[in-house]
Amino acid sequence: MPVAATVAVATPSRRYDILIGTRLLAAADTWRGLPRAAHAVVVSNPAVHVLYGSALEAALANHYGQVSRVLLPDGERYKDWPALQTIFDHLLGTGCDRKTVLFALGGGVVGDMTGFAAATYMRGVPYVQVPTTLLAQVDSSVGGKTAINHALGKNMIGAFYQPERVVVDLDTLATLPRRELAAGLAEVIKYGPIADAGFLDWIEAHLEHLLARDAAALAHAVRRSCEIKAEVVGADERESGQRAILNFGHTFGHAIEAGLGYGAWLHGEAVGCGMVLAARLSAALGLADAAFAARLERVVARAGLPVRPPAMPVARWLELMRLDKKAEAGEIQFVLVERPGEAFVRAAPDALVGRVIAAAAARTP
Repeated sequence: MPVAATVAVATPSRRYDILIGTRLLAAADTWRGLPRAAHAVVVSNPAVHVLYGSALEAALANHYGQVSRVLLPDGERYKDWPALQTIFDHLLGTGCDRKTVLFALGGGVVGDMTGFAAATYMRGVPYVQVPTTLLAQVDSSVGGKTAINHALGKNMIGAFYQPERVVVDLDTLATLPRRELAAGLAEVIKYGPIADAGFLDWIEAHLEHLLARDAAALAHAVRRSCEIKAEVVGADERESGQRAILNFGHTFGHAIEAGLGYGAWLHGEAVGCGMVLAARLSAALGLADAAFAARLERVVARAGLPVRPPAMPVARWLELMRLDKKAEAGEIQFVLVERPGEAFVRAAPDALVGRVIAAAAARTP
């Protein structure tokens, strides 16, 4: 059976399912029960569409009278207004109405931009997430965060808008470049320190299987990651409290992405390094111990992710992190870990943050 697992997401605004399995894209049953419409629009990029677009569009043709597509330029640096406008141009140019359903076929960039377009076109149309990268499957496709980047900060312009369904076809991971696979593992690793110490143990024991794309290991990693995220999002849809823990490593990571220029490091690479810095900051504050920080660094490095931060003046790090969405009255807020599986958000002194960054940058690889 193509569907191996179904994870329910229940938020105040919508309840929907995450379907996880193989051979899902081409299966007509995958798409049953979605909102009825005369027109479906597949949003993708050329690299992904050439691999999976035909199968998805053929399956959707069984349910919609017209299926069209819009292809966005590939890359984080195109997660911006001009590329978003490309989606609106297509929707208006083809006469799409308020019932038109959008399908985001691709990674996090495609998913975020399609969701933001769906949230704002005619004040809201339905959309479906069809993530094709590990990072999108375990994180960005779930929970309804949609956004584009600004030159001064990542994901600063967007909306909370839940999809109708998330379809995770694990077969798409077979064509994922190894660097992208490693980047996705950063978001898998994240769930252990913030919510499930046992899952971190499992990741540590099965990391080589994940890197080798073992089907059973990937299926478990995706399912457990989605379960954790669904639980957190269900309790705090709009990130007014608990949901902020999902940003473990992201305050540092987003500063890396903005400081180096979007696309220089992949999002997961920046988050992986950011988690190491956040763990070291936790230890410096007397929360998690130094052994945990060292353990997490070893796991991140084994996943093939950078653990040494890029060279940026500390003042630049602090400037960028003050633009983080969690910042309050100019005070930077970090997701910190007290012990594996337990995380919370709090501020830290700028001087201490600077010392942690400087010490990590000075360490030999």
